[in-house]
Amino acid sequence: MEDVSKRARTALAVLRIVTALLLIEHGALKLVGVPAFGMGGAGDGGNLSTLMLIFGLREVFGGLAVLTGLLTRPVAFLLSAQMALGYWTSHFSGKGVFPVLVDGDDTILFCFIFLYLAFTGPGAWSVDARMKRI
Repeated sequence: MEDVSKRARTALAVLRIVTALLLIEHGALKLVGVPAFGMGGAGDGGNLSTLMLIFGLREVFGGLAVLTGLLTRPVAFLLSAQMALGYWTSHFSGKGVFPVLVDGDDTILFCFIFLYLAFTGPGAWSVDARMKRI
């Protein structure tokens, strides 16, 4: 029978990797309008505010760090805080408090997944785990 903690580390790594890939996609959309053209990113000729530029850069580079498992805990903590800030500044509005009504459910999920990674660490297949072994 396979060790439960090994399976848990593997599942945590899969969660980390998939979440990071999705975050990188969100950042790329903000910065260059890819993969969905016409969404108002910089690559679409749209005006990119300073805040959106900062958020997009953090999402791409922070996502790459989380993807590889490099400095996972501090980067995930910062990304969690960014997602909380992003929800309150971009999604929460006079439309209501329910995330689905203000298109903020993905932001809340990112916030809590990154908070979880900040406490648990990267799991298997990470630079952090490799550096611990050395």
